[in-house]
Amino acid sequence: MVSRGDRRPREVAAGVPRVLWVPASVALALVVLPVVGLVVRIDLARVPELLGTSASLNALRLSLVTATVSTALCVVLGVPLAVVLARSTARGARLLRAVVLLPLVLPPVVGGLALLFLLGRNGMLGYLLDVAAGIRVPFTTSAVVLAQTFVAMPFLVVSLEGALRASGDRYERVAATLGARPWTVFRRVTVPLLLPSLGSGAVLSFARALGEFGATITFAGSLEGVTRTLPVEVYHQAEADVDSAVALSLLLVVVAVLVIVVARPKALEGVRS
Repeated sequence: MVSRGDRRPREVAAGVPRVLWVPASVALALVVLPVVGLVVRIDLARVPELLGTSASLNALRLSLVTATVSTALCVVLGVPLAVVLARSTARGARLLRAVVLLPLVLPPVVGGLALLFLLGRNGMLGYLLDVAAGIRVPFTTSAVVLAQTFVAMPFLVVSLEGALRASGDRYERVAATLGARPWTVFRRVTVPLLLPSLGSGAVLSFARALGEFGATITFAGSLEGVTRTLPVEVYHQAEADVDSAVALSLLLVVVAVLVIVVARPKALEGVRS
């Protein structure tokens, strides 16, 4: 019961306009129905058989290993980059931000070509590495890691930079006023502020690295056990065994769903904090 003296207005849910349900339903169908088509197409009884082949297991193992290494590189390199973009007042910061976000809009194949022309045998750095140390990066497992890191790092940087800008720098300024050195401020103040967003950003980077195809096949090729990751194996099997390609695709869908389940609560935690 509400007393007569309590005149505070009740909170009422705004509701959703009915006109939005039609385009929302179409959008949902565009996302869900292709996945349903995969499930309908595959013979679920044969999934263990199709996924148990040596080629599929090698591709899965290689994808998990390279995506993990790529995510670690994204964290080690992306955290400092995000802090520089969020806290730097230099004139070139805006241009630097545009360059960092470039892999988000570039076709992955273009990124693969760029890496190839940089680190290939006739590339700017590739030629020097080949002549000076005999190191050839393209068409190796290292090339897979570099390609995945190239396309995945912007996801981490964008997440962390947004979190830093939203939280502001008042805590860091207070710590600096109290005499803390920049490294101490970064370690004791900035990093704890980043932890919720760092978790979700790292998971998203892992998912992007795991699903990378265009840059990988362009820069690293398709060598079984060396550079043929799970998406590349799907492309390879699509021409030889459609059922195997569908089974591998469903495996990627399952992994993506697990990533979303893990990343979504952390992302919400970062927003609430």
